[in-house]
Amino acid sequence: MIHKGGRSCRRLSRSGSIRWLTGECVAIADRLAKNVFQLHGADGTGHAVLRKRLRRAQVLEFFSQLPSCVVAMEACGGAHFWGREIGKLGHEVRLIPPAYVKPFVKRQKNDAADAEAICEAALRPTMRFVPVMSEKTQGAAMVFRVRELLIRQRTQAINALRGHLSEFGQVVPQGAANASKLIAIVEDPTSGLPADAIPTLKTLIAALAHLEAEIKELDAEIARRAKENDLARRLMTVPGIGPLIATAIATLAPPPETFRKARDFAAWLGLTPRQHSTGGKQRLGATTKMSERSLRRLLIIGANSVIIKRHTHAAAQPGTWLGGMLSRKPPMLVRVALANKMARIVWALMARGGVYQSPAVAA
Repeated sequence: MIHKGGRSCRRLSRSGSIRWLTGECVAIADRLAKNVFQLHGADGTGHAVLRKRLRRAQVLEFFSQLPSCVVAMEACGGAHFWGREIGKLGHEVRLIPPAYVKPFVKRQKNDAADAEAICEAALRPTMRFVPVMSEKTQGAAMVFRVRELLIRQRTQAINALRGHLSEFGQVVPQGAANASKLIAIVEDPTSGLPADAIPTLKTLIAALAHLEAEIKELDAEIARRAKENDLARRLMTVPGIGPLIATAIATLAPPPETFRKARDFAAWLGLTPRQHSTGGKQRLGATTKMSERSLRRLLIIGANSVIIKRHTHAAAQPGTWLGGMLSRKPPMLVRVALANKMARIVWALMARGGVYQSPAVAA
């Protein structure tokens, strides 16, 4: 943590008593874990002045005895909770992405080395930090995480049902759209399935029906939130963005002022090419796939819906940018390129307000 005042920093010794250190404490980093927390502090010259391991119950007590500081932590599971709790004690919390901490780890892998690396990374003037999420934002984001989990479980149930039926010569094409065919085979008394297998297969069908009902309830909740959120309603004017994508962006995306321009927002989503350039030669590879995976996947799905229905979208007609891309580029490349463009439009709507207007209408 970075000491903002001119007072000396206090340290807890091994015996637990408090003693004052000579000089100003510049930084103390907190390496989070489930039960053990590693602290590392450095003075203005970069020398270590504190190496302390705390149990979970001792963390808040330790920080409550310190003057107002900037606390640096690695963004991980539970980091937002500790950021809020430590922030309530008067400290300013900064969360650092783990990828930005890794280059500062000198050798070996242990909690002390990680805490020292976090401390050094926090002192860099160009370091980027993750904003601490509020409880309300985390609670709103949970619906998307749970929905993704249920969809994965539904896919597992469908694949299991399809695999078991294939053992008895019943082959059905892949995809959730063909789940009804699988169910019809199990319920058909003339399908030739063994009598001992039918009760077990019906268990999978019951689990699949339960998952379908739960997913529909979450979709209805997301649609309700989209109607109540002004930003989500404006984002839904963009082709390919529906209630699910709009609500996810409004909930999971950082404030637009976090990024200088629209391309930075697309890069944060991992929709820009990975660079490996040197010697003045530009070498661009596949997309970086960094940061928020859910938003990137949803935008690509939304772009795919525009391409599938390109005959009904004016922006995909021959002579347009998208129409030209579809005529000369691979389909998947076009989907990612369109998702990149949609991300830039989203940032513009978030930063400047208004609704989307197609180029033909805007002209």
